[in-house]
Amino acid sequence: MEADSPTTPLRSLTEFIYVLFLRLVALGCLWFGLQYWAMLVGYSHGGLGRFDLLSLPWRVAAAGLAVVFPVAALGLWLAGSWGPVMWMIAAGGQVLMFSVWPEIFGHNMLAIIMHVTVAVLYLVFRLALWLESRHKRETITVDLP
Repeated sequence: MEADSPTTPLRSLTEFIYVLFLRLVALGCLWFGLQYWAMLVGYSHGGLGRFDLLSLPWRVAAAGLAVVFPVAALGLWLAGSWGPVMWMIAAGGQVLMFSVWPEIFGHNMLAIIMHVTVAVLYLVFRLALWLESRHKRETITVDLP
């Protein structure tokens, strides 16, 4: 069986590592989503994190993040343009929870450091991909009369 498009360009090493990075972040998002679902249904924290036992701010945050993290994981795994956007919403919400309102949600510096590190790596990858595409667009010109 022949390929539909034999002229499909191969991914560069930067693009390959970028997709691998997105998929690793997707696995992390799936883990966060599963943790929130386990808490909400009473599977973790000895049943004390069940939805009906949570305060209103925790209900809003946990329910929202339990949905957004798995959706972000899907978008990141597929390397869709909406995946990083959904991750930014989920990670931003979690960073706000633990940095702006620690009296309500507690402190979790590990989550904050992890999300900031992922954001910096994402920006570095986007810059590298932009520079690579810019370099590919440069054409060779010959100054002949």
